[in-house]
Amino acid sequence: MQKRTLGTTGPSVSALGLGAMGMSGGAYGATDRAEAIATVHAALDAGVTLVDTGDFYGMGHNELLLAEALRGRPRDSYQLSVKFGQLRGPAFSVGGQDGRPSAVRNFLAYSLVRLGVDHVDIYRPARLDPDVPIEDTIGAIKEMVDAGFVRHIGLSEVDAATIRRAHAVHPIADLQIEYSLLSRAVETDIRPTLEELGIGLTAYGVLGRGLLSGHWHPGHEPAPGDMRGMSPRFAAGNVEHNLALVSDLRAVADAKGCTVAQLAIAWVAAQGDGIVPLVGARTRERLAEALPALDVTLTPDDLAAIEKAVPPGSARGDRYPSAFMSSLGAGN
Repeated sequence: MQKRTLGTTGPSVSALGLGAMGMSGGAYGATDRAEAIATVHAALDAGVTLVDTGDFYGMGHNELLLAEALRGRPRDSYQLSVKFGQLRGPAFSVGGQDGRPSAVRNFLAYSLVRLGVDHVDIYRPARLDPDVPIEDTIGAIKEMVDAGFVRHIGLSEVDAATIRRAHAVHPIADLQIEYSLLSRAVETDIRPTLEELGIGLTAYGVLGRGLLSGHWHPGHEPAPGDMRGMSPRFAAGNVEHNLALVSDLRAVADAKGCTVAQLAIAWVAAQGDGIVPLVGARTRERLAEALPALDVTLTPDDLAAIEKAVPPGSARGDRYPSAFMSSLGAGN
């Protein structure tokens, strides 16, 4: 497994990370616990060390699942990236953010117990709390770093100005944000800021929540509970346009002898040495397809062909429903 370092102060991690959100219900429909655990095991056995979760994924279910999957593995053989602060209600309703220092310590205490570990490798607020200065939130995490409960501090879905303010309090290891061929707003202000400050980027949504997987097709209906049923990019009229882009991308993938998914992952990885794609594989089959993406080398001609197939800004529909767009660090 190739390694990459997250920024100038962050950890050395596998060049591909595993996003665990989809392994718990409430995101992409029904899940299979045994298969999810087997997938985590397969990822670790393949050399994946970075595992990303959130304390609100499945209302704590995801952390408990990972605790079971990681049991018996040496603690220094993997890194846990944990998001916190998103408030939830019954039936998975969303109730805003909580970045208060007292809440930071509370959320972390619960995560450490659920995960069964004595520290978190990267701890990050899931979104910006508009009522709490980012300096206060990061300052509270810094206290946890000093106490040994957190190794590195990360951010998620914040703008360039917030990145600078947070980094002034404590070095930021990485920003987690959506980045794919369909979501490139990060390239305008955020990526230059990260490069200037020596901050890494962990990219989620690299397959456009399945649009770029090569497995979604016109007329495909999301399963009950699948959040893609509310996604503008999967709405009628938009999804057909977006899948047409994927058809053009498939021609490039065929020429490279790889799948569309592998090409999409390889493109993200090729955007910079400090970028680590997170793959939300829920099954060993999808993981096995994703892993060879690291062996796909893209030439300048390949990159030009990919840009022609999926030009910047060509996706139709926002990446989240309108009610959530204001909380994101970069637009579409």
